[in-house]
Amino acid sequence: MSTLSPDLGWVSIDLPGGTSQTALGTLGPAGTSSEKAAERLRSRVAQDAKIHLYDTYEGAHTALRDGEVTHVVVANAFTDIHEFYMDGALALSDVFVMDTPLYGIVKRPTDVTLPEAPKLISHPSPVPLISELLPSGLKLGGVSTADSTSSAARAVAEGKFDLAMTTEPAAELYGLEFVSRRRPIRMVWSVFTTQQTVASPVMV
Repeated sequence: MSTLSPDLGWVSIDLPGGTSQTALGTLGPAGTSSEKAAERLRSRVAQDAKIHLYDTYEGAHTALRDGEVTHVVVANAFTDIHEFYMDGALALSDVFVMDTPLYGIVKRPTDVTLPEAPKLISHPSPVPLISELLPSGLKLGGVSTADSTSSAARAVAEGKFDLAMTTEPAAELYGLEFVSRRRPIRMVWSVFTTQQTVASPVMV
């Protein structure tokens, strides 16, 4: 198991506090780097906060606007993170740096040999790591994308793909084994809350 890096930097914006019980939302299912980032946030803001995992960041965005959660943790590598920053109903509350769990390429342990051209699935963000981590001599028959690294691992466990780019927690969760070396990604994470807890700006 990998050990997440200690806090490498944390900025908390001094927003007026709300009265609602803290609940954190982020990208699921269990085993994502986002879940680990939400756990890091929980250790900072509210030890008893519940973490809600959503199929997509867009789903977490909607849940925040609808009041299902009080905060959402988003990886800055998320392609459409601007949707959070530009949403006038939301406010940025924290920014922090955290290494992800180790990433690598996995297969089912029952697959003694792989197809001549195995098909791989990955969340879009770590796709650039594939060429770096792909074992020498292995040529892929295609790369598809999933909503999360954990979803990619699950797709391999269910036999839908031969390989996945995923994290150690997701590989362990779905009983997969690594065929490549592993490495973390140093990532910036943004935390959003709603404007309901933020005082209206003074117009001059």
